[in-house]
Amino acid sequence: MMSPYENLSESKWLDKTKELVDKHPLTKDDIVEVVLDSWEGILKTKIAGELQIGVDIFPSPQILGNYLHELIPVFLEKKYPGKWTRDLEKKDKDLVCLTDSQFSSEIKTSSNPNNIFGNASYGQEDSSNASSKTKDGYYIAVNFEKFNPKNKNFTPRIKKIRFGWLDHSDWHSQSASSGQAATISTTVRDNKLLLIYDADRGGKQY
Repeated sequence: MMSPYENLSESKWLDKTKELVDKHPLTKDDIVEVVLDSWEGILKTKIAGELQIGVDIFPSPQILGNYLHELIPVFLEKKYPGKWTRDLEKKDKDLVCLTDSQFSSEIKTSSNPNNIFGNASYGQEDSSNASSKTKDGYYIAVNFEKFNPKNKNFTPRIKKIRFGWLDHSDWHSQSASSGQAATISTTVRDNKLLLIYDADRGGKQY
C-alpha cells in the first residue's frame, strides 16, 4: 500500500494529516471522550471489590496502558455496535473497523509526557512484512500520568491525546542492542499525529 505521504515534502505533512483525520469515521470528540471515559473508569475500579485503584493499589504505567488499550475499543464497540470491535486475531489492529478496514487503528499509550513508543519490531526495515499486522495506518496515541503512591491525594490525568497516521518507516529502533523500543521523531509526531487534547492547555485542541 502506498503511503498517503508519498512524494510529499515535510511542509505538507500536517495538511495531509488533517485530511486523513477528517476522513476517518470517528470524530475527534469520539476519540477524546472514549479515552477520558476509559481513564475515569479505571480510576473508579475496585479489584475483587476490595482494592480501590488509586487508594489501595497503584498499578504500574504498563498495567494502566494495558487497561486503556483494552477499554478504548470496548467503549467504542458499545457506542457504535456493529461498526467497531477490539482485535480478535493476530493480524488485527488494536481497534478494528468492521465496515472498512482502512480505518482500523493502532492504540499507543505511554506515561512519557510527550512521546510514544512501539516494540522493537516497529523499527525493523521489513516490519510491514515481519508479522501479520501491518504497522501502516491510523494511530491513537495517549500520554498519561503515573500514580504517586507517596501522595495518595494525587490523581493522575490523561495528559495528551493525538490522532493521525504513521507508516512503518516512521518508526526507528533504539541503536543499543538491548533496546526494546522503537521511537518516532518529533517532526513525525508533530506533523503526522494531530494533538487533539492537552490537559495543560485547556483540554480539547480543536
